[in-house]
Amino acid sequence: MKARRATRQVSVGDARVGIIRIGGGLPRADGTPTTPAPVSVQSMTAGYTHDVDACVAEINKLAAAGADIVRVAVPEKKDTHALREILPRVRVPIVADVHFHFQRALEAIDAGVHKIRLNPGNISDRAQVIDVIQACKARGLPIRVGVNEGSIIERRDKQKRMKELGQVFSTHKHGYLLAIIITKLEEYLDIFREQDFHDITISAKSMDASLVIDAYTAISERFDHPLHLGVTHAGPRETGCIRSVAALSALLTQGVGDTVRISYASDPVYEVEDALELLYALGLRERKGIDLIACPTCGRIQVDLFTLVQDVRKHLSTRISVPMKVAVMGCIVNGPGEAEGADVAVFAGDRRGIIYVQGERVASVPEPEILDRLLAECLAFQDRVLKGEAKLGEKKVEIIPPDPIGELGSGFEKIAKGQVQTPLTISRP
Repeated sequence: MKARRATRQVSVGDARVGIIRIGGGLPRADGTPTTPAPVSVQSMTAGYTHDVDACVAEINKLAAAGADIVRVAVPEKKDTHALREILPRVRVPIVADVHFHFQRALEAIDAGVHKIRLNPGNISDRAQVIDVIQACKARGLPIRVGVNEGSIIERRDKQKRMKELGQVFSTHKHGYLLAIIITKLEEYLDIFREQDFHDITISAKSMDASLVIDAYTAISERFDHPLHLGVTHAGPRETGCIRSVAALSALLTQGVGDTVRISYASDPVYEVEDALELLYALGLRERKGIDLIACPTCGRIQVDLFTLVQDVRKHLSTRISVPMKVAVMGCIVNGPGEAEGADVAVFAGDRRGIIYVQGERVASVPEPEILDRLLAECLAFQDRVLKGEAKLGEKKVEIIPPDPIGELGSGFEKIAKGQVQTPLTISRP
């Protein structure tokens, strides 16, 4: 993992909904130093913004799932008008996504939105952009300049579009498209610099993971603004998660990226959950709730591990608030090692499970009792952590793996029947 890239820092929100800081590391205009803020998670509502009650419910659902910032579409005046009713009912910073008409941005700003997203491919008139910049400047609001592969190429001027498309598909898969992205960003950001406006984040999205990596890498070398990472129209969650993680993890491990959105053609709550899990896995955010690990399953499993893992996840996802590592292992081969590394763990054998808390054996129960006892130990351990009686990640004892044909092994019954001649030799018929 490389250190985070130093950028200007942008703040989104207000005293009522809270302030989310994006990027950092470079001093402010007044010379005040900043440090990089944790990578924040964004998502976007899927319903109509003018449907006030439904929009409020969706925003609050995303916030409850862990979204730091939520974006809403405002294609029509009735959408910006609805913001006046929506904003007082939510507790998370709201970004207005503006396309085609700069007036929607001005209306959203008047309504009290916390940030504006502009697309250079759709709003390019200089005077209109300056109007939005000055309105945001007066309110102290940041702007995201977001280019997309689908809108960066000129589509209104057919001759110009054909020329640009020819450049895109000439000799290099990404070369000319990257050049267009960088050029249009530079042209657009020149307007902001002339207006002495620097509260900007940048995004450059595509559905091609490799293009996303190339684009953000190039942008990070040319601009000092925070970067909003994402793979656009990534598809359903089943494939979109792979496409998104392939690009985002490659960038984040190189220190590139300050706020992320994973995009699915699905319930946006999954976007938030998966983005958070990515940041947890990379150590870029402090985990909230359980860190559930489980073995990949193999021919050694002797309990219904699939059901057990899902039941543990379902029961503990809303009941555990501390970043507790819980291991559910299906056999005695890898189980002991995982039990040592987990706060609470179970490794199973021949229709039984041994449960450990921070490396100390606390129970050996038959398979039907594994779930209830494991849940009880997790909740009891959390209580001790919250009371200051225990610390997460603290190992107490060394775990000695059991004899593979012993208490948890498949040879246990043979031992009882006297069919085992030596500790490691089982009689054969």
